Amino acid sequence: MKAVLCKNYGLPDTLAFSEVSIPTLADSEVLIQVKAVGINFPDVLIIQNKYQFKPPLPFSRGRGCWNYSRSWKKCKSPKGWRFSHRIMWLGWPCRICKCKSFAGIYSASRTKFHRGSGTLYTYGTSYHALKDRAQIKLGETLLVLGAGGGVGLAAVQLGKIMGATIIAGASSHDKLEVCKKMGAHHLINYSTEDLRTRIKEITAERGVDVVYDPVGGSLAEQALRSMAWKGRYLVVGFASGNIPSFPANLPLLKGASIVGVFWGSFAEREPEKSAQNFSQLTTWIKEGKINQHIHKIYSLEQAPQALQDLMDRKITGKAIVQIAS
Repeated sequence: MKAVLCKNYGLPDTLAFSEVSIPTLADSEVLIQVKAVGINFPDVLIIQNKYQFKPPLPFSRGRGCWNYSRSWKKCKSPKGWRFSHRIMWLGWPCRICKCKSFAGIYSASRTKFHRGSGTLYTYGTSYHALKDRAQIKLGETLLVLGAGGGVGLAAVQLGKIMGATIIAGASSHDKLEVCKKMGAHHLINYSTEDLRTRIKEITAERGVDVVYDPVGGSLAEQALRSMAWKGRYLVVGFASGNIPSFPANLPLLKGASIVGVFWGSFAEREPEKSAQNFSQLTTWIKEGKINQHIHKIYSLEQAPQALQDLMDRKITGKAIVQIAS
């Protein structure tokens, strides 16, 4: 079977399109046929050896897959599994059956391939951030930085569902137009507008209750200074490439909290709560409340280009690699 492998750490153009053998199953493993996989920003970090999770070489990247089960051997996964059962999957140790081969296997028989592959990582991260870490409340104001990206756009949609007033911040008009369609109440183009000034205008100088920041960099301190009393600043990631340093007096003066969001560790350490979160997300998808914005569908051979486009900030919402038809 074909696979895109990272044999040596480097940029996307160093990835190898290779033929690999189909693995032999152990007694506690299942074999799945991947139909589509979502591209996420940690993928571009992992292939460069810049991420906290460092798989041994060679490896194939891609979290959040849509698959068919092909066969199984003594797997204690969800009851009722059968040949060609549709599933969504994440690539770390399984939290349902404790198998060492697969992880985060969720039944998703009514979810379409591309929607399924674009759901787990981005919406799982954003829902955990808003629900578990920020404990966002009805009527609060949520500022989403990098709102045109995968997790950012998910935060916009989920924040609206949860009853918040959404301020979407992004670097281009086109990205902000998508944010508006997804439910953002206010828009800030921080490539042409001053972030703090616009937040003061929108909130009548009160500030925002929650900041969702997957970007880091120079905008981070501006956003922290724009928080309301008892605000919560969610540290989600550093897509800008720069990890910010905050003056310690800022959270003190505002009675604010700087809260880390590491969804992978949450799913590993608190699997029951993670499963409950995905149950809610699945319900919202079926009800039509969540509608993922797919930027482009790439072929497997185009996977390196998808990663490069993500690095170059050309992608709004999700990029999907289609493995099989």
